[in-house]
Amino acid sequence: MFENLSERLERSFKILKGEGKITEINVAETLKDIRKALLDADVSYKVAKDFCNTVKDKAIGTGVLTAVKPQQMMVKIMHDELAQFMGGGATDINVKGNPGIVLVAGLNGSGKTTFSGKLALHLKSKRGMKVLLAACDTFRPAAIDQLKVLGEGIGVPVFTIEGEKDPVKIASEAVRKAKAEGISVVIVDTAGRLAVDQELMDEISALHKAVKPTETLFVVDAMTGQDAVETAKTFNDYLDFDGVVLTKMDGDTRGGAALSIKAVVGKPIKFVSTGEKMEALDVFHPERIADRILGMGDVVSLVEKAQEQFDEKQARELRKKLSKDKFTFQDFYDQIQQVKKMGNIKDLAGMIPGVGKAIKDVDMDNDTAFKATEAIIMSMTPYEREHPEVINGSRRKRIADGSGTTLVEVNRLLKQFEGTRKVMKTAMTGNLMQQMKGFRR
Repeated sequence: MFENLSERLERSFKILKGEGKITEINVAETLKDIRKALLDADVSYKVAKDFCNTVKDKAIGTGVLTAVKPQQMMVKIMHDELAQFMGGGATDINVKGNPGIVLVAGLNGSGKTTFSGKLALHLKSKRGMKVLLAACDTFRPAAIDQLKVLGEGIGVPVFTIEGEKDPVKIASEAVRKAKAEGISVVIVDTAGRLAVDQELMDEISALHKAVKPTETLFVVDAMTGQDAVETAKTFNDYLDFDGVVLTKMDGDTRGGAALSIKAVVGKPIKFVSTGEKMEALDVFHPERIADRILGMGDVVSLVEKAQEQFDEKQARELRKKLSKDKFTFQDFYDQIQQVKKMGNIKDLAGMIPGVGKAIKDVDMDNDTAFKATEAIIMSMTPYEREHPEVINGSRRKRIADGSGTTLVEVNRLLKQFEGTRKVMKTAMTGNLMQQMKGFRR
């Protein structure tokens, strides 16, 4: 996401490269290019103009330190203003109550039912909450069945009343059930339409009045750009919701909706959905998004994703194996599966500063990135995976044939594995720094 905008902004900053100081002339030239980049990203003209005027006011007359080039100063100003423009900081949802009630609204096709399931999993797995999904979309065929399938997949119960067409009654009964059973949060999935119409607004308003939600979220498709912003604005005029959820962010290389919604609607983006998997839901952090847009990566999010997948017990066992040189191909395979759970490998690599640009043209996903390695490892016998040293020439040939790879690929993996194991063992035994010091001498 934001790939096109990142490239355009990088070109814009080059205008200042080599300049001795920030002046009205070079700032005006840079901001003219930045405004074009924002417009190409589907940001409205007024929003783009206001943003550039704010940046200009902060840039003109800024004292440039000897150690800081104008280009670097402009990047810092842009970063701070982008983050502020998108909300400044992450905004939490209010799920406090007996129970907390989250009303999820949006148009058809925006992904609100899927988001309801993702939010349920997020609250259950990351906050330890007991969640109930209320199926109140009685308008769209199969919407209730879709929510039931999602709920079953994540282990969250779905409340519905067979044959009932009144969403207010379903939601009210769901809240009553939650109170009786000590459920922490009720997520109410509501009906959508192809457009914001009076019937939809009357239904949502009635639901809102009946259940008195602690949080009302409006779900929009990020790929619709300015249409998403205008839809959110119209909806907010009716309902005065608490926050926005942007779905399909992984398919949005422009980012106009993310950049504009806070400025136009005045409501924060609280979550972004970045994939089809139920785990692909992220809290929206404006400052981290600004980092990504300006090519600085997002190491904090990367570390958080890693911490979610690797628990302390596993880490201790792995360290023990590494220190005793007992790291096996089975361990290696298990680590690959953990990494894959963190998300798309290309997106993860893009969170490392400088790497995103280097791999932007590489066709990479979790299936292709690890396919050959997984095939080779799984073509080994259990004994071979635990004792790599027994893999001789004939075994390598059998593994290559069984995995559909070549002998060269098998040999390469074995060599890489052995090298990795040595480096990891050295690091674990605390000798790596000593070797590095010796190398520098």
